[in-house]
Amino acid sequence: MLGTRARGLSRLLLRAVASAPPQPQGGQFRILPVVASTASSPSRFSFGRDNAPWVLQRAGVTIPAGDEPDTHDDFKPVQKQADSLSPVHEAIEKDVKENQVMVFMKGVPQAPQCGFSAMVVRILDEYGVGYKSRNVLADPELRTAIKDYSKWPTIPQVYVNGEFVGGSDILISMHRSGELKTLFKDVKKEEF
Repeated sequence: MLGTRARGLSRLLLRAVASAPPQPQGGQFRILPVVASTASSPSRFSFGRDNAPWVLQRAGVTIPAGDEPDTHDDFKPVQKQADSLSPVHEAIEKDVKENQVMVFMKGVPQAPQCGFSAMVVRILDEYGVGYKSRNVLADPELRTAIKDYSKWPTIPQVYVNGEFVGGSDILISMHRSGELKTLFKDVKKEEF
């Protein structure tokens, strides 16, 4: 039933495109036409640049010609220099390298300010490992930079022996599977 309706709609579109008046080629912009491909199926369409159909013209869809720039310079990618790290990135790098277990979290271990950070603290305390933490809520620049540093969009973030492990969901999963026991085997225990 659905296939019959799709074929009927395809035929209707084909008739509409075939009956459209030819479009002039002048001007700086061209409109992409829809061309039916009968090789694979009569309901398949592809886009081309010749003889734009009136359907796209009425919709106001315009595509820049091949030799015209299609974007403003403000939206083009910017290449950052690898050797110039911001002071915040340098501080993150230092924290991660100098501490066996480093946690970037919302709040502090004694008073986490989100449930996910609290869960990470509970898991680390359960294993008795010593760790250092940084409160990302105290420094908005740190909060943004840590996400950029790890390429991970959420907080908290846990690093063990200089390697990014993950957030609370990853730690919970590793705790349940027993992987954290192996990971924390060589980590110094917290002294009370």
